[in-house]
Amino acid sequence: MSVLLETSAGDIVIDLFVDDAPKTCLNFLKLCKVKYYNFSPIYNIQKDFSFQTGDPIGPGQGGSDGGSSIWGKLQGASKKYFESEFSPKLKHAERGTVSMATAPGGGGDSNRISGSQFLITLGDSLDYLDGKGSIFGRVVEGFDTLEAINAAFCDDKGWPLKDIRIRHTIVLDDPFDDPEGLVEPPESPVPTKEQLATVRIGEDEDIDEEVDEETAEVQRREREARAQALTLEMVGDLPFADVKPPENVLFVCKLNPVTQDEDLELIFSRFGKILSCEVIRDKRTGDSLQYAFVEFENQKDCEQAYFKMDGVLIDDHRIHVDFSQSVSKLSDSWRIDTNAKRRAQTNSKGFGGSTQLQRKQHYKSGDSVSSSKKEYDLVFDSSEQSRFSKERGNLKGREGGGKGYRSRDSDGYRDRDKDRNRERHTSSRSYERRRSRSRSRSTSPKRRDPDRREKHHDRDRDRNSGRNRRDRYERR
Repeated sequence: MSVLLETSAGDIVIDLFVDDAPKTCLNFLKLCKVKYYNFSPIYNIQKDFSFQTGDPIGPGQGGSDGGSSIWGKLQGASKKYFESEFSPKLKHAERGTVSMATAPGGGGDSNRISGSQFLITLGDSLDYLDGKGSIFGRVVEGFDTLEAINAAFCDDKGWPLKDIRIRHTIVLDDPFDDPEGLVEPPESPVPTKEQLATVRIGEDEDIDEEVDEETAEVQRREREARAQALTLEMVGDLPFADVKPPENVLFVCKLNPVTQDEDLELIFSRFGKILSCEVIRDKRTGDSLQYAFVEFENQKDCEQAYFKMDGVLIDDHRIHVDFSQSVSKLSDSWRIDTNAKRRAQTNSKGFGGSTQLQRKQHYKSGDSVSSSKKEYDLVFDSSEQSRFSKERGNLKGREGGGKGYRSRDSDGYRDRDKDRNRERHTSSRSYERRRSRSRSRSTSPKRRDPDRREKHHDRDRDRNSGRNRRDRYERR
């Protein structure tokens, strides 16, 4: 059971005590539902005490009737007020307590009545309000809004100089049934003429003193310069929008095309130590663009050179000297440093600028291979290959749902093993066949014939004896 109040100072969420003040909560919820509080002003602001609202026009303003309950809206003026509810256990003990404003009824001070106006406390331990305000809720969100209202500038009657109003009311939870005749509007109503007549300084207006045209033009140019600087920062041309040009650099223009860097540095060095002197040249042709930048070590030397060298004649050209407005060197150095930091961070941790990513490694690194082993560093070792195959097989088995899963890689290895076994079996069969054939030859009748061996032996002996006789005859 809660309501959201959208005010020009911020949002406020109120939780309601429906058990302790059911009639008061019902009245407040239904008034919020019919948008009765829309555009109601916040008034009677007392610092560190309380503020009040709930009258659509404001008390003391033309056309104000002081507000009405939901029954007065539906049933007429006779039901404009209802009897206030007080619970002895509810006190104004903490900041953000919400209570209905009450007034004495016909029976004296003990019989008090309420309508639509309510107040919210801005301080703690406000015992003075006990018995005078009918507590029905407390603020649970939006204490910064209470601080903004507490710090508002007000007149002697507690009205803020700059309007603070309730823009919208949103019922977050409503446990009560709607009274007979209640119709919720489809959209927020437009403020009435009486409400618009009470506006002092609009919430979208600034409280500024009147300025002359020259000051207004300066302010306009400053706002435009800040907007342009922010745009340049967004596109990356500036390191940050509030960057300022260096105060020790001079801009020298209207130079003679023949003037060199060394000549300009020699002329300006009489004012102090120069860190750099550069004549800007065309990148393609190398010709001088007739302007240069001179950077001094000290700012005072730079100021002295500015006052002394403006309008001086150098190489038959009268130069013009001014303080540099360029931040290109600062931007370049900032960009180089930033990119170097990014590269260092990328190389040290993560990949692609993210610490959550890691560069994928396809091959074995050379550092992990010992110098004693002469192995290639771009292939896997046999042990590492077997371990990798086993891990991949286990991973495939887990993805496939257990032991019964057959992956494509395991089928390929199994077919390869079958081919190898088949080749080994074929080669063994060929070897056995050749061996049996040789055995059959050795056991054939021709091999076992002893006369054949003797015949071969006699034939060899005859050949040797004939060769010996021929040798003896030739020697004679």
